[in-house]
Amino acid sequence: MNGAPVPGTGELIDLRRVVCQLTDLGHQAARAFTIGSGDWPLRGFVVRCGHEVHGYLNRCPHAGHPLDLIPGRFLTHDQHLILCSSHGALFEKSTGLCVAGPCPGRALTRVPLAVRDGLVMLGAGVAPRGAPDVPP
Repeated sequence: MNGAPVPGTGELIDLRRVVCQLTDLGHQAARAFTIGSGDWPLRGFVVRCGHEVHGYLNRCPHAGHPLDLIPGRFLTHDQHLILCSSHGALFEKSTGLCVAGPCPGRALTRVPLAVRDGLVMLGAGVAPRGAPDVPP
């Protein structure tokens, strides 16, 4: 296990499950992540809505390609909605629900997250592909 101690607890954090530091996200920011290795790593993105952080697969439900065809661009200019750079579909940040564009009513695939000790991590039960020693 690739672990690091949690200050003051003696517990270990599995570093392979860390998406980013919470401070890496502004109050309305988003960023991509890739966890795992090999041909099928887990590719997603996190988006912050004030004090909440949501995670989704980086895959358009309409066309199946990454949302950020413009690398790193996941949000509209006003940062209120998630944007698919290819088809212009718009999604709610907190639910992933498409509210405009070619796939209304469909939603992004959620990636469960946990925030622990200032780290945004994959939630329990999420196994990154390409990391077979991470339990499902």
